[in-house]
Amino acid sequence: MLFVSGMLSCNAFELVFPVEKEAVVTSEYVLFAGKANSSEMITINNERVYTASNGAFAHSVKLKDGENRVVVRSNFNTQVYKFCKKVPISKASEEAVDIQRHAVVVKNDNTPLRSTPVDGGLNRISHLFKGTTILIDGSKGEFYRVYLSKDKTGWIAKKDVDEDCGINSDVASFINMDSQKFKNAVIQTISFTKNLPYTVEDLDKEILFKVYNPELSDTSVYTLNIPKPEKYFYSVTLKDGLYTFKVCEIPKALEDCTIVIDAGHGGAEKGAMGCLGDAEKDINLKIALELQKLLKNMGANVIMTRECDGTISLNDRIKIAHENDADIFVSIHLNSIGDVPINIHKNKGTSVYYYNRNSRKLAEILEKSVTKSAGTRKDGVRTASFAVIRPANFVGVLVEAAYMINPSDTVLYKSNNFAYNAAKGIADGIVDFVNK
Repeated sequence: MLFVSGMLSCNAFELVFPVEKEAVVTSEYVLFAGKANSSEMITINNERVYTASNGAFAHSVKLKDGENRVVVRSNFNTQVYKFCKKVPISKASEEAVDIQRHAVVVKNDNTPLRSTPVDGGLNRISHLFKGTTILIDGSKGEFYRVYLSKDKTGWIAKKDVDEDCGINSDVASFINMDSQKFKNAVIQTISFTKNLPYTVEDLDKEILFKVYNPELSDTSVYTLNIPKPEKYFYSVTLKDGLYTFKVCEIPKALEDCTIVIDAGHGGAEKGAMGCLGDAEKDINLKIALELQKLLKNMGANVIMTRECDGTISLNDRIKIAHENDADIFVSIHLNSIGDVPINIHKNKGTSVYYYNRNSRKLAEILEKSVTKSAGTRKDGVRTASFAVIRPANFVGVLVEAAYMINPSDTVLYKSNNFAYNAAKGIADGIVDFVNK
């Protein structure tokens, strides 16, 4: 459900959510959240609502199909809300259709090659480069099926390829390959007469880089095996048919690490709103600035994506990390609630997200260290396809320090020491990760 935050004054209580007293919705639940006087008792449809010590409250109401009437009462005030729940019309699943196999060219760098024809989730198997020639042999909805070999296919959005660009009809030829070992890195190269698609498989002890040349044969797969250290990141570059695969070890001393701290949201982008009307962006920045001081005092090279209340795009945040050769990237947030649950109070505590396998260990360490330092509950370590942590050429995590809309968490993040305590937990976790 989409919430547009605001504050409705209702004498004894103030509501952040919902904004409108009458609305048409498709969600199963509707969220009520705001602030009450500590002496007031709040009920919603005659059910008593828990109010935290600072007056924050949140409650979800299940909606039936059609008209719904929700009554919010305090000792001295009554407010009535009306919601019309419409049942969304489900679309029939479209089947994949075979098409004549032919070549197309990828339009832009960083184009997702997916394992399924779905725009989102954890289904990316590589990010293709501009000018890469691929073969397509199927269609489903807004996607083409990509033929890589007799044992491997993928999917690419139709909007991401060009079918009328004077495609080079010559079959790509292998030129050569090379390998170099350095103190903290291994670099392998492989070159062809034109740009070809690739995939990456991050296994237990090694990383497999595979380049496919299906125009030559349905078994033409070139595999580079690179052993990986315990703590690592990797990168893939392509220029004029020359692939460079690089696996690097994370520095073993904090003084040798470049750490990018990303305070989520900012400027016009407020992020989630809390029960008391707080904007997530402001709390994110407080934690980030505390973390900056802690890590600098420990000797790390610290780069900030923002140090004030400014708007910065996701791409620019990633660009800052790349331009500064980041070893570790930490994005700081407070959690929101997507689909409103039946018991909103279960959404509580600190969770940490990662996308690439190389970042899982740091995520696990941070969940433990932040909850210990900030006094929050462990809410889990999860994978998620957040743009800022998708790149594999740094160890990237996104920390959700607490829930903006949970009344108990509100008491924590509104306290004077929360920003420092959360930052201390992140700093301690990073030190533990680097030094182990």
